[in-house]
Amino acid sequence: MQRTQSPVLGRLARVNPTAVFLITLALVLVALFAPGVIGGVLLLALAAVLVALLATTWPVQAPQTRLVRLLMLTLLVAVALVKLL
Repeated sequence: MQRTQSPVLGRLARVNPTAVFLITLALVLVALFAPGVIGGVLLLALAAVLVALLATTWPVQAPQTRLVRLLMLTLLVAVALVKLL
């Protein structure tokens, strides 16, 4: 029996990893250098996207990968909250 793949996962599989990395890096740099609330909101928006991606890929990740991703997400949210305060 073959499992049907969701359209979202199919699109994610075709995305260029280098482009995603560069876009994410640019967004993080803009958010870090943006003034207070604007930067914090951008970082929280990025964290929300990463939570959705983490939830989608959770079943196929190794436990070590899950731990690293959770730590990085926690760090990102902490930096965003510091920017907001």
